[in-house]
Amino acid sequence: MSSALQITAATVEPALLDLPWQLPLEAWPAENIVALPKGLSRHTVRFSHLADHVIAIKETLPELARGEYEMLKTLVKLQVPCVEPFAVITGRSDADGQELPAVLVTRHLKFSLPYRAMWSQGLRPDTAKRLVDALAGLLVRLHIVGFYWGDVSLSNTLFRRDAGAFAAYLVDAETGQLYEGGLSNGQRENDLEVARVNIAGELMDLIASGNAAPGVDAVGISERIMAKYRELWSELTSAETFSMNERYKINRRVEKLNALGFDIEELSIVADANGNKVRIQPKVVDAGHHMRRLMRLTGLDVEENQARRLLNDLDGYRLQSARLNADEEVLAHEWLSNVFEPVVQAIPREYAGKLEPAEIFHQLLEHRWYISEEQDREVPLEEAVQSYVKNVLANRRDEAAVIAPHTENITLQAGIPSGTIVVDEDDEEADWRDLV
Repeated sequence: MSSALQITAATVEPALLDLPWQLPLEAWPAENIVALPKGLSRHTVRFSHLADHVIAIKETLPELARGEYEMLKTLVKLQVPCVEPFAVITGRSDADGQELPAVLVTRHLKFSLPYRAMWSQGLRPDTAKRLVDALAGLLVRLHIVGFYWGDVSLSNTLFRRDAGAFAAYLVDAETGQLYEGGLSNGQRENDLEVARVNIAGELMDLIASGNAAPGVDAVGISERIMAKYRELWSELTSAETFSMNERYKINRRVEKLNALGFDIEELSIVADANGNKVRIQPKVVDAGHHMRRLMRLTGLDVEENQARRLLNDLDGYRLQSARLNADEEVLAHEWLSNVFEPVVQAIPREYAGKLEPAEIFHQLLEHRWYISEEQDREVPLEEAVQSYVKNVLANRRDEAAVIAPHTENITLQAGIPSGTIVVDEDDEEADWRDLV
């Protein structure tokens, strides 16, 4: 006898009832499917429209769906970059009363892509390194809050542009555990080793299938995550000792951590018995220092590197102002009204989905600098906008919703699934391309 459909949702959304839950995901009709690039998965995954947004739906066991749903809710509260949980649906059955798997529903992360959708003419070494660097930063943030991932990989991560770099988001928390007392060194090292092995395998898969450019060293790039992780972890957590007459190093340490994008919750300062040495131990609270400052000043919610770039432009605007002593928030409002918003509004409506506004602004500043160097003059912002729209943005495809010809079930196999959307992330002028 079939059980009743049960929906546990974070938000009241009656439209969930309209989706064909009586069918296996593989059998869902085309009108219910949104064709977006997907990473490799042990489970069947589909994307679907729901009201005014897109959701990702994953078939799994009921206990796994509920556990991952609760874990993602906790990670969101801890401000860890991850997909947003939307609902868990159990009690599914088909027309014959046969039980169907439970599903976990998450919101699709707009402007994000799995790593396998990020190559064109072969994944380049620089792109692979930037992806690994972003994953190392994400892993550090997870470990700081006491989260043991257990299955670290490029496939379980989504990536968004972030002013020339990438921002990484956890997309699969099925194997994760949260420890209130923090992680042991052994747990952290185990996650790192899992990451190293998985990344090497994923890159070897690309090389074997002919979809990696010459120069991609799977082992070397996979080992990069070990060095990058340990470098960042040391910066964030290690103690520092200096003499009493070098107390300026306290501010320097705080500024260095802020430059990495992290804020400090508290700082332990201990002087030795002779009063000659001082030892400081920072307690990092979270990443997003520049994001929070930009949000406070302008209300813009962007990635960390984008925030850093926009703040640099805002600071330049302040220096050019005749009112250097004016209130920072007043000048930030003027910059938002006189610089940022006019640029965003100048983008033709048909190009609005190609990139996030903050990424457009970052790329515009880059484009303006290049053409100013080329023409040996200071190109006005308005002229730079016109050139950027015509020569760069018009040649891109939408990243808000990249449409693939067909959304098939992707299994763990070498090669590229037919219809994958690919992009050359090392070429700022590159376009999204279909690989057929």
